[in-house]
Amino acid sequence: MELIVFDLDGTLLDSKGQLSKFTQDTLSALSHRGIAYTVATGRSLHASRKLLQGQGFRFPQVFKNGVMIWNPQNDAYSHQSFLNLDEVQHVLEAALEQQLTPFIFTFEPGNRHAIYHGPLQNELEASLVRQFSDQKGVEVRALAQLPGEAEITNISALGLPSAVSAIEHLIQREQHLIAYVGTAWEDKNWRWIDIHHVDANKGAAIEILRQQIGVTRVVCFGDSENDLSMFARADEAYAPANAKAEVRAAATAVIGHHDEDGIARFLRERFLGDTFTDFDQN
Repeated sequence: MELIVFDLDGTLLDSKGQLSKFTQDTLSALSHRGIAYTVATGRSLHASRKLLQGQGFRFPQVFKNGVMIWNPQNDAYSHQSFLNLDEVQHVLEAALEQQLTPFIFTFEPGNRHAIYHGPLQNELEASLVRQFSDQKGVEVRALAQLPGEAEITNISALGLPSAVSAIEHLIQREQHLIAYVGTAWEDKNWRWIDIHHVDANKGAAIEILRQQIGVTRVVCFGDSENDLSMFARADEAYAPANAKAEVRAAATAVIGHHDEDGIARFLRERFLGDTFTDFDQN
């Protein structure tokens, strides 16, 4: 079977973080044709659930850049890759040294999710806590309440570019960790960093999906560095025009901009028989 795999932010979603009506209609048409598709995103399940609901996403889904694979058919995770305590300690020390508040994401007994954080240092971090608290099924707590039995999926932080860059350089020296960095949605002058185990990546998750559901071909779409491992494992990989340069260079082809329904237009041409000409082969 052929499986289509979408990144979300900067790819399937527009710059407002939404699925356009055109994209929703395209997904509905794919679903009615029996064409299989799923997501591989840096978001968590809870940050994605509302967006994906009712859009025909029936197959296992990759969250937190491959840290977790969730199967909507039985409402359970089929794969997790966690951080150990030594790795967590190094990240926390680096964040505190740069005066950033670490946000620790956990998976706990009873399929519970929680986010723990240290003392908040600015309004941007406080705004982030409010966003997390609005996500159904996620508890937000003080770092001092972190239980010993919690499994840690990833650690994130927001900060000025210099502080985030310092942490990123430290993580590059840690054999078992990987970090992804990008511009903060909350303030374009700030950057975010997300850190997890090096074995947790979209490419590895794609290989797991091949085995779990009998996938023979993967066609994927992505725009950022965290998509490169997926591009390397896919049979075809497409980047929207807004993708970063290294992602465009690694793609089978560069297609339309995410704010112009580039992915949906390509899908309609490739799988539904519509005619568009807004992509270039590498």
